[in-house]
Amino acid sequence: MNSTTVAVLGTGIMGTGMAHSLRRAGLDVRAWNRTRVKAEPLAAHGVTVTDTAADAVRGAGVVITMLTDGPAVLDTIGAAQAGLEDGQVWLQTSTVGLAAAPEITRFATGHGLDLVDAPVLGTRQPAEAGQLLVFAAGSDKARAQAAPALDAIAARTIWLDDNAGRATATRLKLVVNSWVLATVTGAAEALALAEALGLEKRVFTETIAGGGLDSGYLQGKSAAILSGDYTPSFGLATAAKDARLILDDAAAAGVRLDMAEAVAARFARAVEQGHGDKDLAATYLVSFPQNQPG
Repeated sequence: MNSTTVAVLGTGIMGTGMAHSLRRAGLDVRAWNRTRVKAEPLAAHGVTVTDTAADAVRGAGVVITMLTDGPAVLDTIGAAQAGLEDGQVWLQTSTVGLAAAPEITRFATGHGLDLVDAPVLGTRQPAEAGQLLVFAAGSDKARAQAAPALDAIAARTIWLDDNAGRATATRLKLVVNSWVLATVTGAAEALALAEALGLEKRVFTETIAGGGLDSGYLQGKSAAILSGDYTPSFGLATAAKDARLILDDAAAAGVRLDMAEAVAARFARAVEQGHGDKDLAATYLVSFPQNQPG
């Protein structure tokens, strides 16, 4: 097992960006994706693209999963089990919610993996630049072994707990994502209202720029809406999945989140209308009845 070898399972927007950052840091990177063609471009950047998940993880000191949801994570790590070995660190960076956490922990324990609950905050550009924010919970041993990989992908890693099984990092990711989705929805609706009331949409963003109501994230997503460029950095379908996770785990915890419920319904509607493969800023498009099917 080589501590400078990292396996990346899942090469979507985030996994691809992370693989680039890991390779740029000089680590030996292996990548696997269920649809191999999506991983192939990484080979030109020195990443070894494997035919199987087991081949990707065999001998790696760190295994990273970056997949859509809990079932996809468990399916993929299960497909890799022939190549797993005791003592490997598993950085589980996907946003999976609390329902999936116990089974993920059981799999890690049953296969001798040192699990780090490590969901990441960021989109395409931070992933490619090695500037993600990582929320992490795991043992001191895993923390040391994963340090080169985390240094490569993250601007900052916030260690919350020494026991990944408590899913402390996953809990914080749900909280932060609730704010992210609310911010994007608020920006989309403010811009839609400005347009409906006969104003130039950019008057809203220019008015709040630099003040207490402003944020870089709000301006970035507003810029996508203003330009009509919905190239995904955070996919709308993925955001809709995260919205459902937030609602499910809030309900299980006994808290009612009225705004989160409205946000989840809005994102579900956007997916139904065919916007799932766009950036989540495309939630703006469902503001206008004339743009909706039927």
